[in-house]
Amino acid sequence: MGKITNAEAALADPLAQSLAEDEPPGDLKGARLSRGAVSWAVYQGFRDPFVILISIYIFAPYFATTVVGDPVAGQALIARIGTIYGLIAMILAPLIGSSIDQFGHRKPALLVLTALIIPVTWAFWWAKPHGAGLSILTVSFLYGAGCLLIAIIEVVHNSLLNRAAGRRLAPAASGLALSLGNGVSVLMLIFVLWAFALPGHVDWGFIPAAPLFGLDPAQHEPDRIVGPIVAAAFAIGCIPLFLFTPDAPATGVGLVEGVRRGVVGLVDTIKSLRQHRDAGVYLLTRMFFNDGMTALLLFGGVFAAGVMGWGVMEMLVYGIGLSVFAVGGGFLATWLDNRVGPRKAVQIEIAGVLVCLVTWLGMSRHKILYVIPYDPAAHAPLWGGPIFRTAPEVIFLTVGFGVAVFVTASYASSRTLLSRLAPPDKMASFFGLYGLSGTVTMWLGSLLVTTATSIFKTQAAGFAPIAGLLLVGLLGMFLVKGGDREA
Repeated sequence: MGKITNAEAALADPLAQSLAEDEPPGDLKGARLSRGAVSWAVYQGFRDPFVILISIYIFAPYFATTVVGDPVAGQALIARIGTIYGLIAMILAPLIGSSIDQFGHRKPALLVLTALIIPVTWAFWWAKPHGAGLSILTVSFLYGAGCLLIAIIEVVHNSLLNRAAGRRLAPAASGLALSLGNGVSVLMLIFVLWAFALPGHVDWGFIPAAPLFGLDPAQHEPDRIVGPIVAAAFAIGCIPLFLFTPDAPATGVGLVEGVRRGVVGLVDTIKSLRQHRDAGVYLLTRMFFNDGMTALLLFGGVFAAGVMGWGVMEMLVYGIGLSVFAVGGGFLATWLDNRVGPRKAVQIEIAGVLVCLVTWLGMSRHKILYVIPYDPAAHAPLWGGPIFRTAPEVIFLTVGFGVAVFVTASYASSRTLLSRLAPPDKMASFFGLYGLSGTVTMWLGSLLVTTATSIFKTQAAGFAPIAGLLLVGLLGMFLVKGGDREA
């Protein structure tokens, strides 16, 4: 049986047909994103700080090094948490995506998920050093629950992309969303640095003399305050989507019947991959390279804090710098998508991440690029500032900028590529499989990191398997057809 074209699918399904009718004219010059599309992007702008501040730069490194008390053991614990929630997300993400296709409406489910993650994120405030507040087990559960909710939210939110922006403007909306996510995160990181981390450490006129609100650095309150900050910002930033972004029309199907149909629909969607070969090959390939990038994000902050010995001040500046460059990654994705097409863009972006990661693995406080020894005591500081005074730190930071650009760009281009390959009448179902492809092997990446870290007792060895996942994904992308530049 031959492929079903998107045009044929649109004629067969009212929702898909309405999406086709919403398409902007073929010439994109001068075309602007609608208020609904911008609101869709703003939602991600305030969602992504959970990933950036909680999972990467501030809370997860604090949890590993201070709550757990051992960077190596902490990295292994976070990897185990990733394995568990990855397995759960592997089951739930595609089922939810398929069920939502049956209900029609996406926004009610997104509202419930958003309402759940806000208090979970706020609760990180009580994760005190060495388990003095919430126990390590409780914090582990909350952290895993938050990451799981973010994974499911991503499925539902992504399924609204074409509805919000239309097929041809999807790259612009996707790139804007990633850029906003990093831009908002930069502002939050700068605020935490100015208000809580720098006071008491530098004598600069524009820095408060002591942390605001009486926060106590000895109790690591500047690390923990990011939970309430991220939660409060998300509670406000989600509002425009629910007010202005158009939703799919309701089908009138009830909850139980919708889930039942969702299971059937998921099976049918998986079977339909034979009719949509390129989408199927892409989703299979994405399992590997996305798992590598997710693992890189999950453990990147922990890796930097442990290998370079950085504290909260260094991690804040590190996070700000990478997030600023990640904003450029969103715009790079838009440019590459329009210049060479999202398929080739993804290939370029994976290759960029792989080169940066291999370079990272050769760095430590006492080593540059695998073979060059470095003794901090024998070298004069590169500058007189309080942080990043050695050559290994500067090189590590610079390579990190490249990681931020290419990882962010790959997420934006990957999403756009699926919107080009998937049939319009099953967009949510395919984004459910997209979520599955991003989580089904997440346990594998986390397990590989856990195993390698535990066996070799070094964080660099724990990171090495990520390079293998990226390489497999890069090679697999050469088997995908379609997703070329649209005239």
